[in-house]
Formats: sequence, C-alpha cells, structure tokens
Amino acid sequence: MDRRPAATVSCELDVRLVVPGEASVPVPVVLRYDSADPYAVQATFRTGGQGVDWVFARELIAAGVNRPVGQGDVRVWPGTDPDDEVVYLALSSPDGKALLEAPAGVLRDFVARTALVVPPGEENRYLDLDSTLAALLAT
Repeated sequence: MDRRPAATVSCELDVRLVVPGEASVPVPVVLRYDSADPYAVQATFRTGGQGVDWVFARELIAAGVNRPVGQGDVRVWPGTDPDDEVVYLALSSPDGKALLEAPAGVLRDFVARTALVVPPGEENRYLDLDSTLAALLAT
C-alpha cells in the first residue's frame, strides 16, 4: 500500500435546480475530493445560508458526464443538447427529490484533477484499512 500524504481537490460552481413549469434556480455547490476517502466526492449545496451535504462515488460523476449512471439516491446523465453541454444530477432522499443541472466542462475538469491525485482503479492503494478496522473494533 502506498503511504502518501492526503491531498484534496475542490471545486466551486453553480448548478441549477430544475423546477418544472418555472425558471431554474441557481444553487452554489462545493465539490470536495479527499485522497483519504478515495472513492467518494462530497458535495455541499448551499441553500438559504445552510449547507446540505451529499456524498457519492467519484465514478458517478466520471461516468455520468458521458452516459447515464446510478440508481437509487443518485443518478447522473449527460444532457442531449450539444449546444448546451450540461450534466443532470437527480438526488433523492426521504426528505424529497431534486433535479440539478451542472456544467459538463467544470465536472470533467474536476474529475481530471482528482485523477491526478488518485488515478482511477488505484483507489484501494490509498485506503488506510488498518486504521479504519482498528477504529471499528474500538467501538
């Protein structure tokens, strides 16, 4: 296993909340990737002064900019209009559902920067399983 210092990649962008029959609403979001949790991306959506956090697989964004992926709580797919390059994120929880529209180029850039930190397919080399297991057994 490689022992490299943890590295993070972050990206601030505006996504659009798609509201049927109404104008879409801008929502600032911060995406954060940490090599200490190499499979995950944390998205913090800022709404009304609060932050709503979602954590999902980096692979969902990486694949979702090119083809529909995901099931259940998080689904991602590219838009069909080549002149307006967007990616859709559908989020679902017991509290409700949201359809968000994000700029595809920004997401591609974010994923590319995360791949410089942890190459896809090498995530397991960055996990600290010994510490994680010790913490689980200590509880």
